[in-house]
Amino acid sequence: MAPLLNGMMTGMFLQLALGPVFFYILGITLAGSYINSLSGIIAVTLVDYIYIVLSLVGISRLLQEDKIKKIFGIISSLILILFGLMILYKGLVFINGPGEAGPAFWTPARSFTACFVLTVSSPLTIVFWSSVFSAKALEKNYKKNQLVLFGIGTGLSTFVFLSLSMLILSLLRSNIPGMMVQVLNCVVGIVLVCYGVSRAVRTMKKTGKRIVECKTAVIKKNKTGVDLKGNEC
Repeated sequence: MAPLLNGMMTGMFLQLALGPVFFYILGITLAGSYINSLSGIIAVTLVDYIYIVLSLVGISRLLQEDKIKKIFGIISSLILILFGLMILYKGLVFINGPGEAGPAFWTPARSFTACFVLTVSSPLTIVFWSSVFSAKALEKNYKKNQLVLFGIGTGLSTFVFLSLSMLILSLLRSNIPGMMVQVLNCVVGIVLVCYGVSRAVRTMKKTGKRIVECKTAVIKKNKTGVDLKGNEC
């Protein structure tokens, strides 16, 4: 049971680094209901477990290739921007509208689908989980079955953290004015767009740096006759 509890503690600590998925579910909770956000949380937890399993079987090596990183980096950035613009649009449209416009939009099925797509659009998370598991395997000398228990604990922490956070928010939501709810929705949308733009910029910068390194290696090869980069370029 120690690896399971250690996994939960590690996962809860990692949850403190709030990311775009947290803010998206926050938007669902503000605009809809706790049932809708809970459906989204289940989708996020499911994807986390899928990625944890894939990281344990070693598929992260494939995703560490530069071209694949670039493709998934751009795709996840575009999805983040799109989802952020959708939330921002709904917040602006309903900011002077009836209070039920937001809740009417979200349903458990729609929340589940949207959160699943948003979370699964960033498969590079597998690389992150792989690094966590590798570190713990060295630190705690975990065997394969202990790493499985550790992974179950880290995945469970996602559900516990998000469900408790959104439950507290949903209980406080009745005391928040409708106008403030829509303003917060707009803020959530802007945050998601900023996440998407910053991720896209980082991806393009890494690609540009890689191109410069390859050109430099080619120049050195022409001068020395030695291929310094091999076939990586």
